[in-house]
Amino acid sequence: MKKIILTGGGTAGHVTPNLALLPLLQADGFEVQYIGSKDGLEKELVEATGIPYHGISAGKLRRYMDVKNITDIFRVIRGFGNAFGILRRLKPDIVFSKGGFVTVPVLAAARMLRIRCVTHESDLTPGLANRMSQPFANKICVSFPETLAHLPVRKGVHTGSPIRKELLQGDRKKGLKFCEWADGGKPVILVTGGSQGAAAINNAIRDILPQLLSRFRVVHLCGKGNLSDINLPGYAEFEYVKEDLADVYALADIVVSRAGANTLFELLAMRKPNLLIPLPMGSSRGDQILNAESFAMQGFSKLLPEGKITPERLLKEIEMLYNDREIYATNMTTHEQGDGAARVMAVLQETMDGM
Repeated sequence: MKKIILTGGGTAGHVTPNLALLPLLQADGFEVQYIGSKDGLEKELVEATGIPYHGISAGKLRRYMDVKNITDIFRVIRGFGNAFGILRRLKPDIVFSKGGFVTVPVLAAARMLRIRCVTHESDLTPGLANRMSQPFANKICVSFPETLAHLPVRKGVHTGSPIRKELLQGDRKKGLKFCEWADGGKPVILVTGGSQGAAAINNAIRDILPQLLSRFRVVHLCGKGNLSDINLPGYAEFEYVKEDLADVYALADIVVSRAGANTLFELLAMRKPNLLIPLPMGSSRGDQILNAESFAMQGFSKLLPEGKITPERLLKEIEMLYNDREIYATNMTTHEQGDGAARVMAVLQETMDGM
């Protein structure tokens, strides 16, 4: 039986594309196991699938001066030792990495053991962990064609983003039941700040709830520990939605979101008109800004920089998005999304065949 190790962690965005590949890998006869951090978000998400999970020590590679940069060097070295032992014992045919700092020692250990590696970069420009991992990768899959210009020659492959098939199979009526709403009524806005939530988006939406609820119903995914005590008709608030997420998406007429690449390509696949509020510089390396600008230029999204949010501006942008929703949905239908998961599978097989 063919064996593959999946790795990636730190945020849900570094895990969900791996989970999107899982059904295809299993159908193709792969034995699948996962390497992530000992106590990261990925542990809970992966263990829920039933595939074996191996936790290793993981440091954080920061772009700024911090004393932890020194102590985390030893955690990375320990993680390399952990990964080396796991890979030598399991003897996988290939390693697939979705990114995040936990993956760097895994890929370095795989390279030392002469195990072939494929990585995937979701954002328009490569993140720090993926840049550090480039020497260890045989092939680097990307979501945006523009990303190829930032990669070593002959390593980059434009595959698109692996999309969880279940997101395309949501049931609107189940979404209504989940939110405890009656059928019919006002259109629905889905607001999400990603797996960690987004304080700026949460606060801005709550500031204009009375005005929004006069025209819309609002499903608000606010992130762990960010629930409010607001109790208004037409407002449904959750920390995080797992099993029912596809049904919530099916319910939404428009979406207000951060601009993580995985989310963008999921919205594109579902043809959901969206208003993007990317993480600003200082809170990130600027990858979400580039992602959002690309989608806005293609007519898939509206873009509102976080620094320009006012209650009046946010309300106006949401109303304009809803009024023009059919234009955005039509623009999305012209995009050749393709099957990113299938394309990544093809790269994995080609890389294995080259052994």
